Amino acid sequence: MEATSTSRSLVFLISGIAAMAGLLFGFDTGIISGALLFIENDFILSIQMKEWIVSSVLFGAMTGSLFSGKLTDSVGRRHTMLLISGLFISGTLIASLATTVSLILVGRLIIGLAIGIGSYTAPLYIAEISPVQLRGALVSLNQLAITIGILTSYLINYSFTHSHGSWRWMFGIGIIPATLLSLGMIFLPESPRWLIKKNQTRRAIDILQKLLPKETIVHEVASIKHSLQTAKPRFRDILSPWIRPVLFLGALLGFIQQATGINTIIYYAPTIFKLAGFHDTSSSILATIGIGVVNVAATIFAVFYLDQLGRRPLLITGLIGMALSLLGLSLVFLFIDANLPSLRWIAMGCTFSFIICFAFSLGAILWLVVSEIFPLDLRGIAMSVAVFSCWFWNFAVSSTFLSLLNTLGPSHTFLLYAILCVFSLIFCYYKIPETCGVTLEQIEENIRNRLPLRQIGQPIRPRNIGTKRPELQTTS
Repeated sequence: MEATSTSRSLVFLISGIAAMAGLLFGFDTGIISGALLFIENDFILSIQMKEWIVSSVLFGAMTGSLFSGKLTDSVGRRHTMLLISGLFISGTLIASLATTVSLILVGRLIIGLAIGIGSYTAPLYIAEISPVQLRGALVSLNQLAITIGILTSYLINYSFTHSHGSWRWMFGIGIIPATLLSLGMIFLPESPRWLIKKNQTRRAIDILQKLLPKETIVHEVASIKHSLQTAKPRFRDILSPWIRPVLFLGALLGFIQQATGINTIIYYAPTIFKLAGFHDTSSSILATIGIGVVNVAATIFAVFYLDQLGRRPLLITGLIGMALSLLGLSLVFLFIDANLPSLRWIAMGCTFSFIICFAFSLGAILWLVVSEIFPLDLRGIAMSVAVFSCWFWNFAVSSTFLSLLNTLGPSHTFLLYAILCVFSLIFCYYKIPETCGVTLEQIEENIRNRLPLRQIGQPIRPRNIGTKRPELQTTS
């Protein structure tokens, strides 16, 4: 049954507060695109140092994602979110007040730790408190918050373009959402699924009574307990034959999201627009604001239609559009020496279309799918592996982009990303399941019954009920 209007409102409020971690994710990754242009006015920076200032956040995120699953399973989703807000606040203060490049790197590294843990915890927390019919939209609120954070960072970049110590203000504004996240999480409940996992069923029921219709709570608790009827998981259990396919799927989705080039646009957009012909710094930053606007608009579309159109159609359509947009950018830079004024506008159009296609597909769907496909007893460990993969490839791509531009040139660099988009499209077409409208427990049952990846999102068939579930090995 549908949740009542009161419970729906509460679920949206909880999800909105938790999604503040996504807003900080977007803000702190996007703000560097403009701040970098002004940091080099105060410090002498090599190409490698510029790449490190950008990618220090990503190295921190990669590191944070490694222990995010263990942390959230140990102390709970809510307390982990409180820790994240503290890391954001401390990292922002260090970076904005830094007197050396080393301190900027330290501050950005701490922010990265918060982003890495938060990029795992926020969608997981939202997925576990969401009714099945709202899960796609609510988890996608986190991605919407990321895009709003990116847009906000671009607006802040432009606002402080002509201010003294502009990069310090650009970094420092992040204190505001970090404080709001900290205050909001104080009042939010713990995940009912985590509480049941920790044998705190009474507390879980009290929370579920506020989130779901009363007549569904008994079934919900029974379903969660059923999914936990295994021995305590260990890290090596994620390599069991029945779990390996979805682990591979999650890790490869992390690779696909980053290797197709999204963060070369997010982090280096002003640099790209300068290469395309927007030579003035403020003009290139202003053009970047357009990226933030279309990113938010396309993500709003995804929030409303992921649960109506499904995950697969949006993902396949988006990857086709991304490949064509990158091919267009490659052709623009191939003929850029012709010095035609129209080329810079074509480059802007291709950049915008790439962002739109990414936002309603890979941008929203990665975090949603990896929060859905892993069994509850292994979700913490397995999801952290998928998130680590995402941040590892984010770091690899972002820390080599400027070097690739210098070595291959813009045209061949974007052609490389276009080719990776095509390979990603082929993989997703044959392997990505449709999880729309299916409960997390149904998806888990299908995985345990070793259905092919494309079929794990289908409703459980009667003949599958009662099938013996693969169990984790007991600790000797």
